[in-house]
Amino acid sequence: MSPSADSEKAQIVGRQIWRVVPYAKKYPGRVFSGIFSNALARMFDLMPFVAIGYSIDYFTNKTMSGPKFLQDFVIALPGNIEVGYGFLIFLGFFFLALFQGLSEYSWQTLGYKIQHDLRMDATKSLIAMEASYYDMRQTGQIMSVLSSDVNQLEDVVADSSTSIIRIIVTFLTAFVILVLMSWKLAAVLFGPLILIVPLVYWFSTRVQRKYRKQRESTGDITAVLENLISGISVVQAYNAQDWESNRVDRESAAYRDQAIGASQDRNRFVPMIYAIAGIAFGLLVSVGGSLAGSGDITTGQLVTFLLISTRMTMPLFIFGILINQLQRGEAAARRVFAVVDLEPEIFDKEDAKELTEEITSVEFRDVHFTYPNTTIPVLSGISFKAEGGDFLGIMGHTGAGKTTILKLLMRYYTPDSGYVLINGTSIDDYTLDSVRDKIGFVSQEPFLFYGSIKDNVIYNQTASDDELQTALELAGAWEFIQELEDGLDTMVGDRGAKLSGGQRARVSLSRALLKQPSLLILDEASSALDAETERRIQENLIATGKDRATIAVAHRLSTIRNADEILSMVDGAVVERGKHDELVSAGGVYASQWTIQTGDMAGL
Repeated sequence: MSPSADSEKAQIVGRQIWRVVPYAKKYPGRVFSGIFSNALARMFDLMPFVAIGYSIDYFTNKTMSGPKFLQDFVIALPGNIEVGYGFLIFLGFFFLALFQGLSEYSWQTLGYKIQHDLRMDATKSLIAMEASYYDMRQTGQIMSVLSSDVNQLEDVVADSSTSIIRIIVTFLTAFVILVLMSWKLAAVLFGPLILIVPLVYWFSTRVQRKYRKQRESTGDITAVLENLISGISVVQAYNAQDWESNRVDRESAAYRDQAIGASQDRNRFVPMIYAIAGIAFGLLVSVGGSLAGSGDITTGQLVTFLLISTRMTMPLFIFGILINQLQRGEAAARRVFAVVDLEPEIFDKEDAKELTEEITSVEFRDVHFTYPNTTIPVLSGISFKAEGGDFLGIMGHTGAGKTTILKLLMRYYTPDSGYVLINGTSIDDYTLDSVRDKIGFVSQEPFLFYGSIKDNVIYNQTASDDELQTALELAGAWEFIQELEDGLDTMVGDRGAKLSGGQRARVSLSRALLKQPSLLILDEASSALDAETERRIQENLIATGKDRATIAVAHRLSTIRNADEILSMVDGAVVERGKHDELVSAGGVYASQWTIQTGDMAGL
């Protein structure tokens, strides 16, 4: 076992859960209200028991006992003394209800606020991460952190905080009251309770790891189910229902086993607490009866002692639940703060400047790149330049590095060597946001968010109805939208499932064109379109893009046939470049692909 593992095992609660405290400090009013009102509630919770003891002494020998201020208060109440003690008990319950309600409201609302802040910090960290972070991570795992784990920490704030205060105030108040009544009985009661300390240490060090693995298993289940639901059409097409069920069964069984293991430890811990409490209370009754018989304490004091002692069984039970909940919270906190602490490897330099002008030129200068955690280069010495109004096409076999060029332009990754230049300046010298503001990007798998067509086209932009319609017309989407019953308000379904592949592609292209970008990047954007629709869209783009640079990656060569320059790539290197006719005449890789796609042997 590593030293870190030993250190982790020796911690009763752990370190990560304490990182919630700075979030609570942002709301001092709710923290103070929660602590103060809970403390008052606990004191008023014990007041009726004290009043009962004093009333029994009064009923027995008609002599008032207790502090002078309390005797004066009872006498001052309306009615006789017997009624006064009854009213005093009523006041205890009344103020208990009042302050307990205020305490719970304060802690619950504080928990909701912290939950929101944690989720937002984690979300912002995830949004800032580069694309490579998501390459080897499942969406379900990440979603489990943002939902289940963050909710678990909200429970810790709302429930555990009030439980901690309840235990501390109840024990301290009870300790003072009971010691003042009889230090001998207090020693009998609290002596055995010290044995709870080693029990807490034993439980915490055993169960912490199990809860962490349980939280991880929750993420695994979420990830598997997310994949299953997203790919249900593939599952059914391959008759893989049983296979997927077995996969869910394995992950769920792992969660079950971890949960059962933690439950076994928890259900050993809580009975031990009750056993110790039973010993303490048994001794209390025996010794208390003896002291009352000898006149060391009054009957009323013994009754108060027994009532308060019995009342302490609830904090003891809460203590067991509290440790259990804190362990769960520690496991959740590790996962949440691991996300909050994420630091992107691609970020703005301190002296990065805003790209305020339009993009007039894009250049790759001897760019080399290898994906993280791999050894095979994807790009080897790529160089090209495209200026405003140019149409640059990139073709090549699968894995040739075409899409990687676009990812470097979007700064999803950083080159290992060489330069990516915007307007003659390294792209790293500009801020990320300002560069991406000037780029319209359409991926090879157009992504639509759940919502209407209009919502997906406008997205985070602002646009007039005329601007929206123009973008849709340029992308060839306006015609099919007009035929839909709800038009622009048509709901696209999850990831655009209610639209065809070609319709999704056109809506995605509309979103990019609405930005009126000075650089348009198309990654197989027209692969789902029929030839006629593709031709019309190309004509629209050419007619309206005289100052706009366009870089398009395509397998289907008709997409880039009219490009001003075409790069032909093989295994990460540019092996040919030129216009369509020139490359066809050269009889190389491009010509071979053109012949295969058109069947025109005469084209060589």
